[in-house]
Amino acid sequence: MTFIDAAAQSRSLRRAWRDLVEGFQQRELWLHLAWQDIKQRYRRSVLGPFWITIATGTTAVAMGLLYSKLFKLPLEEHLPYVTLGLIVWNLINASILEGADVFVANEGLIKQLPTPLSVHVYRLVWRQMILFAHNMIIFVIIAVIYPKPWSWTVLTVIPALGLIVLNAIWVSLCFGILATRYRDISPLLGSLVQLLFFMTPIIWNESTLQQQGAQDYARIVELNPLLHYLDIVRAPLLGADQELRHWIVVLVLTVVGWLVAAFAMRQYRARVPYWV
Repeated sequence: MTFIDAAAQSRSLRRAWRDLVEGFQQRELWLHLAWQDIKQRYRRSVLGPFWITIATGTTAVAMGLLYSKLFKLPLEEHLPYVTLGLIVWNLINASILEGADVFVANEGLIKQLPTPLSVHVYRLVWRQMILFAHNMIIFVIIAVIYPKPWSWTVLTVIPALGLIVLNAIWVSLCFGILATRYRDISPLLGSLVQLLFFMTPIIWNESTLQQQGAQDYARIVELNPLLHYLDIVRAPLLGADQELRHWIVVLVLTVVGWLVAAFAMRQYRARVPYWV
């Protein structure tokens, strides 16, 4: 086999797909590694990962109390809204920022352990889902304090979380490959995500914009894709009406994102071990 043939074979879509499949099949490995990440991070700590839950809960309560007073919103409505917004945002935020560093952070394993690249992405996403589950305890407590009428539409949160996971995987793959090649991408994403936080309805909502006379800003906010990801998870848990447009946008972005991820894996998967 010539060098050109070997290079062409390494860039085949079949090998990229095989990487994703074989990586998923090694779930005992990435499930264990993700759990070890959390245990290692909170080694010798009594509360362990619940420190993240406490930090998120404190932030949510503080922001919910403050902005409900500033915007004159009912606390029983705004506090659950802010809490869920922060919990889902933390999941999205980590998928983008930690996803950009996923291969650089695992340089030693990539060079020494012959595993598919997707193993490191699955490990990252599973770790974030564990932390997401811990943080959901906060919402459960607030939901008990301020109960809301739920319907069968609350079950749509299951496919919504499934879509979040699918998007977290392709985002980590794409940004991980890009940021491994160009190290300036990671800090750039940090600044961009921080900007998107203030453009995403987490601590404010549409009624807030109406009170401030900023209805035109609401149309600009619609261009923020994170708004749609946030709403498909938050709306059913708050007992709010589902809007089809959010699901359509998320589904379209999921398909487009995976097409981009497939191209990135096909073209550059073999180069990542050299770039790290």
